[in-house]
Amino acid sequence: MKVLFSNPPWWAGTSTLKLENGQDCEVWTGGLRAGSRWPFTTTMRSQPDKFAWGDYRPYPFFMGYAATYAAQKTGADVTFRDSIALSESYDAYFRYLQEERFDMIFIESATPSWRHDRAIISAIAEVLPDAEIVVTGPIAANEDTAFKAKSVKACIKGEYEKGAVKVIEGADGVVGHDLLTREEMNEAPFAYMDALHAHRYWDANPQGQIPPQAQVWSSRGCPFKCIFCVWPATMTGNDPDGTGKRSVRHYSADYMELYLTELVERYDYKSIYFDDDTFNLGNSHVVRMCEVMDRIGLPWSAMCRADTIRMETWKTMRDAGCFGVKLGFESGNQWVVDNIVNKHLDLEQAVDVVHELKRLDMTVHGTFTYGLPGETREQMQDTKRFIASLPFDSFQESGTAEIEGTPLATLGEGGEVEGYDGATLADDYQIDADGARKWRALAHELQSA
Repeated sequence: MKVLFSNPPWWAGTSTLKLENGQDCEVWTGGLRAGSRWPFTTTMRSQPDKFAWGDYRPYPFFMGYAATYAAQKTGADVTFRDSIALSESYDAYFRYLQEERFDMIFIESATPSWRHDRAIISAIAEVLPDAEIVVTGPIAANEDTAFKAKSVKACIKGEYEKGAVKVIEGADGVVGHDLLTREEMNEAPFAYMDALHAHRYWDANPQGQIPPQAQVWSSRGCPFKCIFCVWPATMTGNDPDGTGKRSVRHYSADYMELYLTELVERYDYKSIYFDDDTFNLGNSHVVRMCEVMDRIGLPWSAMCRADTIRMETWKTMRDAGCFGVKLGFESGNQWVVDNIVNKHLDLEQAVDVVHELKRLDMTVHGTFTYGLPGETREQMQDTKRFIASLPFDSFQESGTAEIEGTPLATLGEGGEVEGYDGATLADDYQIDADGARKWRALAHELQSA
């Protein structure tokens, strides 16, 4: 059986930008799907079939791990193709499918890309009428939505190593959450990589990255329950209303050292980015990973929280080669953080951490979201003032995206969610699955306020 794990193209047309010299420049808008916690559309340097270095390109972790796991467990002829990383055009993608004639195609989708992806699936059914389509990703939190697409054989909920094996071996319909245990995770094959894709992935933040960059996980899951956060609610857990238990599974130091050594030797990476939901959950894991990175000997960075390790552990990270971190704040207003986001983050403590990181000469990238349900315009301005008060090297502002399977989507369905007491659907609340699009509208409004 020929099986394809596919991240199809997602192009959204062109627009004209005026350069500083007054000339007009046509740019493409494209979408980012698998690998992004909040899929969205953005302008790009790249064009269809014309890859340009510098665009944000996240590695599709769930897809990469499922591909190698399925190949190992089933013996199927498995292919991985990330058309977004390759900047592949629709024409080139469908030519590829016609040439290869796959029997089964796995496609990971989420609310922001679903309308587009449903059209892609219908087109695949026309090109390969005998191919069976399997839908995975956050959109599978609502199997009724996923099954509306033509030729869908199965819909897998959550991370999908085991689910993919079941479907390849004959299962169909809705395949429920069946996550790898920590032991199984550490015995599984490494995520897929080959020479075609290895140098296409890139995240410029936190500042200090050196290409080519390897994007890796050292853990799966996050115990915190931010109202908008997708993966802990839909992929590494099954907790759409934020009332269940969310667990974290760490890769062992031995597994990570073998994995990183192989990646670096094979593809000559110059920096490592740990794109865990929260890399620094507990001192012991961080210290073990620092020991690994000491031996790997490359500069590295990580997605972190400000409050989950001791202050002195930041220096341990720095001494092991960590040059920068991303920190999620979400809002600069403590009431919003506590009562709407439900992040359980003390902003005063987080401020102290930012200053300590700068004292250690590390770069800091802060992430913030606007347009939360129940958030006032004045509270959004508090976030603006908070950002301006801190020595960030870079920061990210986005609109709050409503994506299938999250507490925020549950709120939209029922009007309230336990534990998110400040989250209300006021008349001026803007619902949008694309956070980048939502932010463009909010940014103009906040600037003119």
